[in-house]
Amino acid sequence: MSFVEIRGLSKKFGQNVVLNDINLDIRKGDVVAIIGPSGTGKSTLLRALNLLEKPEKGEVSIEGNVYDLTTKSAKKKLELRKSTEMVFQQFNLFKNKTALENVMEGLLIVKRMKKEEARKRAINQLEKVGMGDRLNHYPRHLSGGQQQRVAIARALAMEPKMLLMDEPTSALDPELVSEVLLTVKKVAQEGNTILLVTHEMNFVKKVANRVIFLENGKVVADGTPKEIFENPSNDRLKEFLVKIHMLEGLEYTI
Repeated sequence: MSFVEIRGLSKKFGQNVVLNDINLDIRKGDVVAIIGPSGTGKSTLLRALNLLEKPEKGEVSIEGNVYDLTTKSAKKKLELRKSTEMVFQQFNLFKNKTALENVMEGLLIVKRMKKEEARKRAINQLEKVGMGDRLNHYPRHLSGGQQQRVAIARALAMEPKMLLMDEPTSALDPELVSEVLLTVKKVAQEGNTILLVTHEMNFVKKVANRVIFLENGKVVADGTPKEIFENPSNDRLKEFLVKIHMLEGLEYTI
């Protein structure tokens, strides 16, 4: 049995099928990058696994615990959300709380930890992402990259079984991207199971051990970075890689 098993995940917006019967098996410690053109369901897949979007059908098993993704049970929803944590494009920090308070919030409210224990864990995670000297800073006093690192610390402090990262660098100025990518790389190297949506292909090649290419809501290619980027077997994947300059192809003139 795989660490995470996704079965029959399907989602529509009106008549538009965004996810079409997705089935995936993920091993513990895998760093799985999801790539593909815009509008093909990458972010929706992550949001459905965290129940931020309700699919028409589908289930996920995490470490043997099976969750119906269409459930109406508040208890089951909470159980699943305790197993997964989301890092968003926009950092979603509480503006009136410091970096430390932002990380402590979930520990106090969701995990019901004692304040001193929550504080120690929050400080530890903030130090891990290089934010130990910004504990008492409010989001308005932090750069975008710093805010995203606080958001990553917040997610890790909850000790999720799977970390969902939805284009964590897309809202950042170019010069701030590298600091967040280095943080994600460190998180990956610590053995966390990560499902990552990103357009940073060179980063994917260095950090992910598996790459999934989504097209029209379906998995059309699944392999190692070497297989996907250096020896793509799918014509649509080849076309995509040529367009984003990750594969040599036809020269286009305008």
